[in-house]
Amino acid sequence: MSELDRRRFLAHTAKTCFGVSLGSSMATLFSPQASAAARTAAKVAGGGKAKHIIYLFMNGGMSHIDTFDPKPAAEERIMGATSAISTNVDGIQFGHYLPELAKQADKLALIRSMNTTQGAHEQGKYFMRTGYAQRASIVHPTAGAWVNRLSEPLNDTLPPFVTVNCGNGHPGAGFLSSEYQPLPIGDPSKGLQFSKRPKHTSAAAFDKQREIQQMLDREFDERFHGGHKLVRSYGEVYNSAVKLMESKDLEAFDISKESEATKKLYGGSKFAKGCLLAKRLVEKGVRSVEVEYGGFDWHLDNFGKAEEMLPILDRALSALLIDLEANGLLDSTLVVLATEFGRTPRVSNDGGRDHYPKAFTTLMAGGGIKGGFCYGSTDETASNVTSTPVNAGDFNATIGHAMGLDFERVIQSDSKRPFRMASRKGQVISDLFA
Repeated sequence: MSELDRRRFLAHTAKTCFGVSLGSSMATLFSPQASAAARTAAKVAGGGKAKHIIYLFMNGGMSHIDTFDPKPAAEERIMGATSAISTNVDGIQFGHYLPELAKQADKLALIRSMNTTQGAHEQGKYFMRTGYAQRASIVHPTAGAWVNRLSEPLNDTLPPFVTVNCGNGHPGAGFLSSEYQPLPIGDPSKGLQFSKRPKHTSAAAFDKQREIQQMLDREFDERFHGGHKLVRSYGEVYNSAVKLMESKDLEAFDISKESEATKKLYGGSKFAKGCLLAKRLVEKGVRSVEVEYGGFDWHLDNFGKAEEMLPILDRALSALLIDLEANGLLDSTLVVLATEFGRTPRVSNDGGRDHYPKAFTTLMAGGGIKGGFCYGSTDETASNVTSTPVNAGDFNATIGHAMGLDFERVIQSDSKRPFRMASRKGQVISDLFA
């Protein structure tokens, strides 16, 4: 293989297997060789039980009144075709689209007093994921990236942060080093594609090509290694890629290895498969996994869409909680469900619900979170927060606390501006913890 062909092969491996190109600021998605100076161990802030986080993001603005904050006494123009059902916790009701989660309510802490200043999709998603308002001059890290920046890796082979079904535009690691960027998986049923050595290339030939690459790049590395983080990442992406290609842990990405009974429990939707993949990854030591479920922007036909989409969420999230608990992972895994904002309580003339940043619901489970609990409340029509309002900064601070992180630690961006995981004013919701 010529040097040009070698470079094309390795570049293709990096791009297809890890979702980046060598010229990208994402050139090292993960680097287990990071020095202790680059990855300083965080002080434990509150003794959180969680070692992993599975973050489920409902893209589009999930309706709170049709899901986790129904108002059965409200007029029909508010509730529409949604009815409230009892759960296995006295005094907590869900929308009737969530019967399986109603059986798991004793594991859930509902935050019914979420509110945001961002009423547009892109800005709202960014704000919830990072705790910061979107700016043209900087990209802030998401909670998943912060978790790995403020903790040590649990598996030296697998990437510490994986996103599933998230598409383009995800903030990822923001201004943090590229080693904290997530590994994107577009189709959970296909796992990590292009991750095996080509059949026509023997192990000996591949090793020889790697030796030549290292020899040719050594002078370049020595000249620029201390000067620019993108240069440092040039060789690390190959080292990490090869290490993963040769590891048995690669099977973590293959959900076909699960039993038929387990796959049936989750269901066959793309979101369900993403949840199943998330479970497999945390089993193998991946700290942060985010799975996105899109399509919640129901300006028209709110109740038809609810009948179509919410049972998928109901089944997959219920299965995830059951599966984590059965495998002894729920106590060490923080499961989070979030969305960018709520939907208008009053149904429009088109039968839909519009954007509504004033009030919405998120939830947490596992990882030391108190189950069967509601934090905060809204009024009789779910229109206004009536107690203990929670914003995106508070939400991210609570994630950091659950993970036992020093979430108030200040990290400087490339422009030397100070930032922390929870934003400047984010406060932990201490009542959520058992």
